[in-house]
Amino acid sequence: MDLNAVRTFVAVADAGQFQEAAADLSITQQAVSKRVAALEKDLGVRLFARTARGARLTVDGQALLPHARALLQAEERAAASVRPGRRALRVDVISRRLAPGGLLRGFHRAHPGPNSTS
Repeated sequence: MDLNAVRTFVAVADAGQFQEAAADLSITQQAVSKRVAALEKDLGVRLFARTARGARLTVDGQALLPHARALLQAEERAAASVRPGRRALRVDVISRRLAPGGLLRGFHRAHPGPNSTS
């Protein structure tokens, strides 16, 4: 499943209009329409009922929306897990009597992090 198409689907669902979703995504309305059409083709269902006032989710679109949001959240978590500076620093200390062990304990006490365990 193309995550750009999923992102576009969610944007249209949130905006209620293809034009507004296009503006939010900084792409053309034609690109939005093509992405949604490709997603509908891949899934074999209509996701939106197009009206004069915009786009309304079909029953299938309503069923897909929470899963689409979860996919985008999973994508963000996956990318964040490998971004530099986002992972915890792990240090093995062999003995508490060694100078590096004392330095690390002092630093840890002075700068407790969100994943601190004492």
